[in-house]
Amino acid sequence: MPRFLSMICNDENNHPAGGPSDALMEGMGKLIEEMTEAGVMLETGGLLPTSKSARVGQRGGQIAVTDGPFTETKEVVGGYMILRADDLAQAVEWSRKFIELHEPEWEIACEVREIVGA
Repeated sequence: MPRFLSMICNDENNHPAGGPSDALMEGMGKLIEEMTEAGVMLETGGLLPTSKSARVGQRGGQIAVTDGPFTETKEVVGGYMILRADDLAQAVEWSRKFIELHEPEWEIACEVREIVGA
């Protein structure tokens, strides 16, 4: 069965004051439990802000390391879910349910991509 990476993207400089509400955290817990019981959720996690990260890149054969935060980046990957789903449509549906949990003040998106290989 295919696996999919759902990258949870947001603007880390534009979160609601106080972070996630208790209702949002409770809803996420219930959804993660439902997805785990359905055999869909393989792994999930949040990521620290870009201020605590580094970017490694190559241009013209030269390797460069840039410490965060990355001011030129508005939207970053703030978390992820690895899902086992029948197809892309099913993985998108589970990601949609995750997005729907968030209150209107959240600007959030999931990019869903199939994982290639074993």
